[in-house]
Amino acid sequence: MDGRPPLVLASASPRRRALLEQIRLPADVIEAAAVSETPLAGEAPGALAQRLAEAKAGCVAARHGDAFVLGADTVVAVGRRVLGKPRDRDDAEACLRLLSGKSHRVYGGVCVIAPGGVSRSRLVTTRLAFKRLEEREIQAYLESGEWQGKAGAYAIQGVAALYVRHLQGSYSNVVGLPLFETGALLKGLGYGP
Repeated sequence: MDGRPPLVLASASPRRRALLEQIRLPADVIEAAAVSETPLAGEAPGALAQRLAEAKAGCVAARHGDAFVLGADTVVAVGRRVLGKPRDRDDAEACLRLLSGKSHRVYGGVCVIAPGGVSRSRLVTTRLAFKRLEEREIQAYLESGEWQGKAGAYAIQGVAALYVRHLQGSYSNVVGLPLFETGALLKGLGYGP
């Protein structure tokens, strides 16, 4: 840690942890926040991602006042319809059928709280378009199990990369953490090399 305050990742996501390591800003502490991810009535998908990132960071920062705390949330949406983590295979299949041949957005909320409580946050939007999926592709993807625990029922860093015909914006946002914006927030608050 070379004398600087620790970096606490307010998430148990192995993808977020790996993304931070990729940019040589590994989390010193991993502590998931107990925050309900249920959207509020009428809440837009981007507002949901932002609110959850801020809530997660705030929840964990209350226990780590001497640290930089990073909260993040990823929301996949078709229009205003949020596609959360599928409950089961049938739910995952319904998500894949909805995404097939259509455009959708991935909203990434990021919040950093510095020691002393100063907070900054960003919302990042990535647009994607899936090819029209063939029945055998849907079934093979469901069999792969990659959909489990993934918002929108897919992982772009896996087999689903074959289905993305267009991506505009941050690729790392779709994986789980927009790295450019995260690095800029941390640097702006005094954390980093």
